[in-house]
Amino acid sequence: MERILQNNLTYTRYEYSLEKEFEQIVIEQATHIFGHKAVYVDIKKKIGKSIVTIPDGYLIDFTFPSDPKLYIIEIELASHDLRKHIAPQLMSFALGYKASGRKIKQFILEHLSAEQKKMVVINEGISKGGHRNIDALLEHIIFEKPVATIVIIDHISQDLEDILSQFTMSTDILEFQTFKHGQDCIYKFTPFNADLREISESKNATIDINELNTVVVAAREDGFEKEFMGNEQWFAIRIHSSMLDKIRYIAAYQVAPISAITHYAEVASIERWNDTNKYILKFKAAPIKVKPIPLDNSKKGLAPQAPRYTSIDKLKKAKSMGQVF
Repeated sequence: MERILQNNLTYTRYEYSLEKEFEQIVIEQATHIFGHKAVYVDIKKKIGKSIVTIPDGYLIDFTFPSDPKLYIIEIELASHDLRKHIAPQLMSFALGYKASGRKIKQFILEHLSAEQKKMVVINEGISKGGHRNIDALLEHIIFEKPVATIVIIDHISQDLEDILSQFTMSTDILEFQTFKHGQDCIYKFTPFNADLREISESKNATIDINELNTVVVAAREDGFEKEFMGNEQWFAIRIHSSMLDKIRYIAAYQVAPISAITHYAEVASIERWNDTNKYILKFKAAPIKVKPIPLDNSKKGLAPQAPRYTSIDKLKKAKSMGQVF
């Protein structure tokens, strides 16, 4: 079992026995998990008619000020039978969401009307997004945007990945774990849209988040030659649901010994890759070679370990990786 050592104290992973207990911790840590530009709506209300389900909550996310998004939240324990529990829940969300749009809008409005701190974030999002008021905002994110889901779970398993691959709706997975020493807790998690939030929430960002349209991937020599160059595609990429309709280009960072971005291609389509919750990007034409954009010797942590996002204009002008991100 995993352990965390801090200040000579050993913290052991805590196994939740009750989903309600796990859910309460997630709610308490919602700002850390989702960021200051998102509002967690902690309400449990039935949605659907012929198929009734009760989401654990909703998230209104303003990571992209001009394109806010509503997510259905599902909080689960990995110890539960995921195929009997989470699969029916997600199916019910997909079937009942649009039919219950008016009901969802009503109880979100009722919840927010009593939450002044949340309304500060909402009003800022309304102002930056150009919506007339909260009514217009909710109309947009509920009725004009496709449904998306965030699953928060204490352990990501292959079984969960297999289940989510069966659904057409976009789903992000967040792993949230608790480690304890006595009554002291340490929480281990990857924040929602972490890399995007670094841009959105930074006062020193060198790029407007609304300009992001390019995903940069790390490629080894054999995969680069066979897939990126030969088959004009790249697959098994995990992409944030909020980025799926924004990606127009893909760039290849060739790992050591090259250690540089060398090519980019225009994206023709983004599709689910096999039976997974990952994606395959197919190119419109052969990749275009650019003057190699190398790592900065003076800066660390720039080499993409996972997909990273930038704009094609910024990439074309860059002389080094520090100017790409």
